[in-house]
Amino acid sequence: MLAFVENCFSPRTAAFFDLDKTVIAKSSTLTFSKSFYQGGLINRRAVLRTAYAQFVFLAGGADHDQMERMREYLSALCKGWNVQQVKDLVAETLHDLIDPIIYDEAATLIEEHHTAGRDVVIVSTSGAEVVEPIGELLGADRVVATRMVVGDDGCFTGEVEYYAYGPTKAEAIRALAGSEGYDLSRCYAYSDSATDVPMLESVGYPHAVNPDRALRREATLREWPILAFDRPVRLKQRLPAFSMPPRPALVAAAALGAAAVTAGLVWYANRRRSATIAA
Repeated sequence: MLAFVENCFSPRTAAFFDLDKTVIAKSSTLTFSKSFYQGGLINRRAVLRTAYAQFVFLAGGADHDQMERMREYLSALCKGWNVQQVKDLVAETLHDLIDPIIYDEAATLIEEHHTAGRDVVIVSTSGAEVVEPIGELLGADRVVATRMVVGDDGCFTGEVEYYAYGPTKAEAIRALAGSEGYDLSRCYAYSDSATDVPMLESVGYPHAVNPDRALRREATLREWPILAFDRPVRLKQRLPAFSMPPRPALVAAAALGAAAVTAGLVWYANRRRSATIAA
């Protein structure tokens, strides 16, 4: 009982998840290329190029140079796009495109972390207009994602305001720890890419998920757990997992339980004190 009460007043903790190939089986940004084509944002040539980029990404991951080239390409590609149109296209096709490629193992982990009272934070290099709706779909508490500069006309300028990549992910995690009170030594992190080593080493419990060769080597050297996720499944098909009450109810129940235990301990201590005085 005492341990339970102490845990209720311990520093807050979180689980930080990379998105692409960690929580979902593909690149979140590239997955929407067909929707952007149908919405008139890109041409057929761009669709073919993003399809090839998706193939390279899935075949062996993307190293630093490839990620930089992809960032430059996507930044130039989205220049002039209307931000609201992008958000609308993502919202319209989110369930059809993303729901089927969510790893069952990742969804289970997210639920387990929530049940344990930890916040879940998605930390992704993809753009916020794509990552934020996916985070909401997954039930994440917070999202860290790349942000593009938006002009006065409501369109992307092609410039990057904040790039959530490599060391900047670790910086974002440390900033969140400061503002939210997370004890990083008791936090968890999950990623598939060696570019996320700074994020992984910033927490007490790092995990390599479907790691590329460089991360597998690093995880082996550091004795980090290596996880294999290979079962994409629609969330609504995970009936046993979704029969649990929503997270606010779990938090409220935990709070009530803590209060009850605390009250019981106080009552017991007072009774012992009274008995000692009477004796």
